[in-house]
Amino acid sequence: MARTSPGEFIRQVRAETAKIVWPTQRETIMTGVMVMIMTSLLGVFFIGIDSLFDAIVNFLLRLAQ
Repeated sequence: MARTSPGEFIRQVRAETAKIVWPTQRETIMTGVMVMIMTSLLGVFFIGIDSLFDAIVNFLLRLAQ
């Protein structure tokens, strides 16, 4: 495996960093909004599922008494 000098390594890092395409402010905001919406929807979904399972378990426990 060939060794690279520290100077060559820095040049390679700068060349690779120049290839990065950063998102625009609008894209960042839209992505953040979508994350918040999806997180909220999943939270509501899991609260509903948890409530359903809680009701089932409580029903079964009442039957066992």
